[in-house]
Amino acid sequence: MSDQPLGAAPPARPALRKSLGVLDGVAIAASSTAATTSIGIGLGVTAGVVGLHLPVIMLLAFLPVLGIAGAYSRLNRVEPNAGNGYVWVGRSLSPWLGFMVGWVNIVATVAFLAYTTAVTGSALIQLAGEAGAHRLGGLALDAGSTAQTTALGIFVLVAVTVTAVTGVRTAARLQTGLLVFEYVVLLGFCGYGIVTGPHAFSLSWFDPFAIPSASALAQGLILSVFCYWGFEAAFSVNEEVREPRDASRAGFITLLTMLTLFLLGSIAFQRVLSEPELAGHGAQGLAYFGDRLAAQPLAALPLVALMFSAVASLQAGVIPTARGMFAMSRDRTLGPVWSRVSARYGTPAAGTLLIGALAAAVAALALVIPRLADMIMATVNAVGIVVALSYALTALAAAVRFRSLLREDWRQGLRAVVLPALSATALLGLGGYLGWSFYSSTDHLELRADNGWFLLLTPLLMIGSGFVAAAWAKWARRSPYFRTGQGTDADAPALLTTIS
Repeated sequence: MSDQPLGAAPPARPALRKSLGVLDGVAIAASSTAATTSIGIGLGVTAGVVGLHLPVIMLLAFLPVLGIAGAYSRLNRVEPNAGNGYVWVGRSLSPWLGFMVGWVNIVATVAFLAYTTAVTGSALIQLAGEAGAHRLGGLALDAGSTAQTTALGIFVLVAVTVTAVTGVRTAARLQTGLLVFEYVVLLGFCGYGIVTGPHAFSLSWFDPFAIPSASALAQGLILSVFCYWGFEAAFSVNEEVREPRDASRAGFITLLTMLTLFLLGSIAFQRVLSEPELAGHGAQGLAYFGDRLAAQPLAALPLVALMFSAVASLQAGVIPTARGMFAMSRDRTLGPVWSRVSARYGTPAAGTLLIGALAAAVAALALVIPRLADMIMATVNAVGIVVALSYALTALAAAVRFRSLLREDWRQGLRAVVLPALSATALLGLGGYLGWSFYSSTDHLELRADNGWFLLLTPLLMIGSGFVAAAWAKWARRSPYFRTGQGTDADAPALLTTIS
């Protein structure tokens, strides 16, 4: 018999506070996607691969991501859960694959937080340089130094993690303010650059067949998928929105907004900067863009926007990751600390603090890569591959779950089954081809951003560690998730304990 007295009320299951609307979800998802950071840094990294074809690569990457968003929306409609892909894939495909989706999202976000921590520090050091502060004591400040940028960024990470603990609503309000400033600056400078840039507009920018090679196309698409990554943060707070449809609306609004901004940004950058300038400035790309368009102090505004974007994306990265781990902990696939909800704030406070601490530790480990540009390239490639895998599995889960619609309503079947399946196939093909390209590009391992084995090893470690964690959850924690593939129903009341 259970230890609980017969007829006694069951223990309360941890639950999150419902306090968000559509705009709050947009603020969290848009901050997680971090358009300003993606434009300021991601465009330069991608241009180094595809040259002056940023607009078409952003358009091509949007197509499978749109299919993925449709899968998220359809699944969220029938089963809103903070674990989203972890729960949906576990139910429709396999608990092992479901756990893998949850796990790679966690490790990818921690890696992203570590990289964004350094980006934040770099933006702060660049701002200090614009203000005339080039030394701190006897130390010459260097915005390209991983050590200096990481040390400074960790202080910011601690601050935004504490803010995230106090409530997702508070965080959403802060991010809304940061986003408004970012987008006003971004639209103003990009619009001005499109009109006045010295380099002529060319339709070849939209020609995918002019991209140098199939390998460059695959890597460019993976990097661009990484830029769109984060729209699904709207679904990670779907237990805290007042209506489940609000999460779907927020996700689609964010995705369409990102497409618009990325197209404007890519065209503006190519109107203002030459190909060597685009590919050669890395983390300082947005600052250089601002300097080419305006004199100080106006030229510093894009840099301030980049800093705000990095700060917002740090906080937005912490929030959905803590929610995903909350859902996994609720199913006993992770330890109980992740599902402890603060009575005062209604948030998974302990888990949020731990995520911040893990990100700070990984950021410190990244010091083995001395140049910030190399760390960014390695992180973006690794995260891009595992994100493509996670997206593809979630889309396949939707195709399997709603396959009966192909017989019942072909229009619904097209949206719920065919498009997600095609998107998943495209992303899996891209990830596989890119992995093979990395493997065959060299015959030895070096800790360098241009070493294929190193670029391949990082995502393989992310995925491999997931199988180890899954085995521990199944056989050591004896999680019921691995028997049913179903997560805890977010809205179901706790059941009365019965006689065993």
